[in-house]
Amino acid sequence: MRSAAHFQTHPIHPMLVAFPLGFLFGSLVFDAAGRLADWPSGWTTGAYLNIAAIATGLVAAVPGLIDYLYAVPPQSSGKSRAFQHMLINVSALASFALAWIFRDTRTLMPGLGTLVLEVLGVGLVTWGGWLGGTLVYRNQIGVDHRYAGAGRWKEQKVEARPGQPVTVAQADELKPNQMKLLRLADGRRLVLGRTESGYVVFDDHCTHKGGSLADGVMACGIVTCPWHGSQFDVASGQVKSGPAERPISTYRVEQADGEVRLIIS
Repeated sequence: MRSAAHFQTHPIHPMLVAFPLGFLFGSLVFDAAGRLADWPSGWTTGAYLNIAAIATGLVAAVPGLIDYLYAVPPQSSGKSRAFQHMLINVSALASFALAWIFRDTRTLMPGLGTLVLEVLGVGLVTWGGWLGGTLVYRNQIGVDHRYAGAGRWKEQKVEARPGQPVTVAQADELKPNQMKLLRLADGRRLVLGRTESGYVVFDDHCTHKGGSLADGVMACGIVTCPWHGSQFDVASGQVKSGPAERPISTYRVEQADGEVRLIIS
């Protein structure tokens, strides 16, 4: 799923997380070395790295939050995993912030409580990083993996009212087997796709684990979920291949005056 916070399609969050990770681990190493070797310069460095870790961690969290809100498919296993990732990493930063309670404010020497909380923070951020990797490699969050002939990623916000046609594309906007994500005002996400037989609209939400079908592959009237490979007929919504067991919803679409129009009943 393409990142919502990106620079020329490159997701920003993974670019930034290296900084707080390095500073967090460095803070623990220098604080521990400073205490063990009675090395004031070491724990002073650890104190400044602690500040840098918290500051850069908060900065890195901003594009991560944007992706959580706008890129991760709602009501999905990926959404739950992303929430855990966010909560754990915030807890890690909180541990490093609380570590200042046990640090001598005059000499910056860390107390035992400082080291304990920093060890806890490093453990948490390691766990959070593992979940972040799972989000990328399993749920493909932030990965713009458009297949051959799929065209550029497209999405559109739509104000749809029941029974009233709303334009969602120009008739020649998509080529066969290309798709576009439609974001409805009520929070629903639909997919506009063009098959060899014409345009179709169906739910973006895979009924297995909630993967984004707009991020999958459509060919021969079948859309394949990128997460676990479930396949659905885009015209009827019926399951063609598991692990999904329930069909997806499809919607009425018409083409007139060079426009493609969606009708929500």
